[in-house]
Amino acid sequence: MPVFDFNNTPEKGKHPECTYTTFHSEEGEATPDRPILYLDNSKRQWQHHSCGIFTNPVHRTSFEFKEEQQGEVSADILKIDARFVSLIRWLGENRIRVRLSGENREEGYAVYRIRETAFGGGTKLSAEDGFLQFMIARLLSSSAPEDLPDGEEEEESGDEMKLTSIQSITDFMTCAGRTLPDNIRLWARRNLAVARSHEVSQEERRHAQRALSIMMNIQWKSNYFESIDPVEARKILDEELYGMERVKQRIIETIIQINRTHTLPAYGLLLVGPAGTGKSQIAYAVARILRLPWTTLDMSSINDPEQLTGSSRVYANAKPGIIMEAFSMAGESNLVFIINELDKASAGKGNGNPADVLLTLLDNLGFTDNYMECMVPTVGVYPIATANDKSQISAPLMSRFAVVDIPDYTPEEKKVIFSRFSLPKVLKRMSLKESECIVSDEALDAVIEKYADTTGIRDLEQAAEHIAANALYRIEVDHVSSVTFDAEMVRELLD
Repeated sequence: MPVFDFNNTPEKGKHPECTYTTFHSEEGEATPDRPILYLDNSKRQWQHHSCGIFTNPVHRTSFEFKEEQQGEVSADILKIDARFVSLIRWLGENRIRVRLSGENREEGYAVYRIRETAFGGGTKLSAEDGFLQFMIARLLSSSAPEDLPDGEEEEESGDEMKLTSIQSITDFMTCAGRTLPDNIRLWARRNLAVARSHEVSQEERRHAQRALSIMMNIQWKSNYFESIDPVEARKILDEELYGMERVKQRIIETIIQINRTHTLPAYGLLLVGPAGTGKSQIAYAVARILRLPWTTLDMSSINDPEQLTGSSRVYANAKPGIIMEAFSMAGESNLVFIINELDKASAGKGNGNPADVLLTLLDNLGFTDNYMECMVPTVGVYPIATANDKSQISAPLMSRFAVVDIPDYTPEEKKVIFSRFSLPKVLKRMSLKESECIVSDEALDAVIEKYADTTGIRDLEQAAEHIAANALYRIEVDHVSSVTFDAEMVRELLD
């Protein structure tokens, strides 16, 4: 059982007594019903907002209230969420003044919010409320360690806090280091030693601190995923894609495995089809269904594997690769990687094929960036690739995906898409009423005929933009109340 052993104990000969027990919680939000800790309120009821410090004056682990009339009043700590033991100890050891928000319950004074009130007056460079909220947010989103109200003012969000200084990184490792995977925690300790060392070059210290800042600001989540609602999933796909019932069914069948395994499917999605058929929109829709952040990777612009893997720290201008930067931009380890134009990835001027670098990312065994010098877990990465020609993709890469062929739209489907989706969307954006821009049936046929030899619906969307803009021009210049387009007008306009 951990015991607070603070340096301010006035009686050195006495050993501190742990007054609390720990409880395990997986809650992602602290509330009066699911607090961070309980304080003893058997002798008196504490105020909703109470200021003071965590301390160990003689025997007991406690919180010392600062009251105007009665001065300092102590209350024993009865229970602590096991995830917060190190944080509470850190607050006490550094004498950081805090304000508690809590409610008096039968179990004790239930503390559900802790805010730093020194506003930069603490002994630590990181002793600011933003940093404290950042750590609390990380701890609440983590799993419990194995062994161990209305009317409030707007508060600073911990999500906006970034760990950049050595002091803040050190404090984070002390308070919330257990939220990191084991290999990353060991890696962080080694790099902290390098960043603080005077026996290495300034360049090495700078690289170590930069790598630490990148790694510490990524929230490394567990590989447990909540079930998805098939009805909601279908609704999201319907919003992004007209028709293509077989495609939607195949996608839902692939990702519905999460409902039984609570892990990501063994295979990612490879969406193959002509340009403009909505492959990217499908990828974004799947990210919405999985409730994950997403990042894009355009393989057509990558001609060197080092762009993906990063460069070694031996170079002064070394930097992490695109994949590691994607983790950093997302801010968490669970995300959807949308790999655009996978079929256009080819060997460039560097050593090897950039597409082959993706194999380690797709195998979910871990990815190693040359700059970071650490294997990062990829079990929370779900890849979705798009391609126009799957024959240009290597067999090893193809074997990592569930292939979904996206057919082109039929002329009848294009008519529906133009009249129900493309044109109304443009009219709404231009603040035009449907009665102000009318496209006759013959005009609609002319639009479809014009782009009969092109794939996808991008040309249809551009045609809708052109027609609506022309209608708006005539209304504003010629002062007409509406414009009705016939086939001849459309052909003349689009030629």
